[in-house]
Amino acid sequence: MCGFIGYINGTHPINHKQVIENMMNTIIHRGPDSGGIHADDKVTLGFRRLSILDLSDVANQPLYSEDGNIVLVFNGEIYNFMSIRKELEAKGYHFKTNSDSEVLLHGYAEYGFELVHKLRGMFAFCIWDQKNDLQFIGRDGFGIKPLYYTQNTTDETIIFGSEIKSFLPHPSFIKELNKDALRPYLTFQYSAMDETFFKGVYKLPPGHFMVIKDRKIQQITKYWDKKYNASKGSIEETIANIRETVAESVKAHQISDVKVGSFLSGGIDSSYIAALLKPDKSFSVGFSDYEAMFNETHHAKELSDILGIQNERKYVSSEECFEALPKIQWHMDEPQSNPSSVPLYFLSELARKDVTVVLSGEGADEIFGGYEWYKPSAKMQKYEQIPLGLRKAIAGIAGALPKNAYTNFLKKGAQTIEERFIGEAVVWDEQDALDVLKPDYKKGPSVHDITKRVYADVPNEDDVTKMQYLDLSLWLPGDILLKADKMSMAHSIELRVPFLDKEVMEMAKKIPTEHRVNDIDTKYALRQAALEELPEEWAKRKKLGFPVPIRHWFREERYYNLVKEAFTAEYAKEFFDTDKLVAYLDAHYAGDKNYARYIWTAYVFLVWYKCFFIEDNKWTTVKGTSHDEVASTTHN
Repeated sequence: MCGFIGYINGTHPINHKQVIENMMNTIIHRGPDSGGIHADDKVTLGFRRLSILDLSDVANQPLYSEDGNIVLVFNGEIYNFMSIRKELEAKGYHFKTNSDSEVLLHGYAEYGFELVHKLRGMFAFCIWDQKNDLQFIGRDGFGIKPLYYTQNTTDETIIFGSEIKSFLPHPSFIKELNKDALRPYLTFQYSAMDETFFKGVYKLPPGHFMVIKDRKIQQITKYWDKKYNASKGSIEETIANIRETVAESVKAHQISDVKVGSFLSGGIDSSYIAALLKPDKSFSVGFSDYEAMFNETHHAKELSDILGIQNERKYVSSEECFEALPKIQWHMDEPQSNPSSVPLYFLSELARKDVTVVLSGEGADEIFGGYEWYKPSAKMQKYEQIPLGLRKAIAGIAGALPKNAYTNFLKKGAQTIEERFIGEAVVWDEQDALDVLKPDYKKGPSVHDITKRVYADVPNEDDVTKMQYLDLSLWLPGDILLKADKMSMAHSIELRVPFLDKEVMEMAKKIPTEHRVNDIDTKYALRQAALEELPEEWAKRKKLGFPVPIRHWFREERYYNLVKEAFTAEYAKEFFDTDKLVAYLDAHYAGDKNYARYIWTAYVFLVWYKCFFIEDNKWTTVKGTSHDEVASTTHN
């Protein structure tokens, strides 16, 4: 696990080695063990390494082909690298390291762009092919590893890398807020567009590669998709396939030359992974405030005892959470208001004291159908027996009435799944968001502008599959995996996700819908498969998520005052009708309604904005740690 930053040299003369050093300084947390630079008259690359496989210096990056023509920087892990290596050795290639990185170097020389079809893992990479004067940049199929790029520069420089903050020190980069991003963010709670909150900075979509040649992006190509193709089969066959494939994936994800542990909550997903892995230690986090309501650590401790695993736990206070929030948003690069990011930050900090690699359960809900949203309520199923025309008429009447649970139900009952489901996270009602935003920030895309392009890929699937595909395409990379990468890397720890494996997904694509979600349960087949490894209590426990007591915090005077100060700050008036923001805060504080998520999402945006646009990236220099102290840097 590492980080890289690079750029196609622009037309302005600059000291490239000094500039790339400054850019690398912003991502030392991704790679504290060593750093390396490649600089020539066309391309400049910088790399920070967190040593996981082949800890020797010979595996440091950038890596070079034997003739020096091909240069590689790579972040991630390739879990099938040994089988690819054997293929390449049979073709006459010689390897100087025992790392997975070198497989990409020789693999490109042999297979060209087709290399991406062979890879099983989590990755973002750049290959600089000097002979053919092109950059080949790729990202894994789920979007486990981040990859950003921009041409928003003053001199035709093209910048790309693992984190946006590393773009900021480049003298040609134009730092500008993308006004269109705020509207959808308020509803989704994460940056849901390809263009980020920094104008002109884009995310390379998961499962895509990009080719840059002659200072131009020549192509962006999708090479893998997550569309389901269900086949008929018995539930027994499905369960057996899940057991075999997930167990094999966990085995593949164990490969490491450093210590491996496991994140563990009280739910089935992390519990199943921990039961298969059986590490020496598991790690869990709860809240010292409201412990009885927001704490699954006792479940984690019980399971660890059953499995013979030592469980390390930490209880986080509200003071710690609010104090850490600016730094958390700095690490995120873009505002991200999923409250679970906060405990994940502290969980990673806890685990880093003992291990360098952790396995976690992300992705099982999206792949196997775990969210309650996917299972229609009995009331909705009965209501949908009424003819659609009549339901639409009722919805029209409900739309004219005050909003409440009943009118919302009647309106949803007349909608298609494409109209009513925008993903796992729904925070601000879109009309409420438009009402509180200033005019310049109302022009961004609607949530349905964003979701309709995903739904268009699966027009003939059933509703459950459509919802899963939407979450796999938007929610998973935009929220779940982003916070998993950024919060773990904030503490220089590699987080691996065995459910989000190419072989697991190919198997899951064939699972019949009724084996994923049915009247009995969500994630039905996975729960049955887990019974072989877990006690029934854990395999069948309902999903709790990672609850955070924000609704209680905002009813405490000290946090009410803290948020009110941000909501009434002069810079907040650029974006919001601040009187309306404060009205939501006051109503929540008084206990009239629960507006905690509204408040948190707006507050997080303001914390992020202050960090990057007012305080000018103050977290770039890690306190108490200089670049020279952390690692030596090699120049090529």
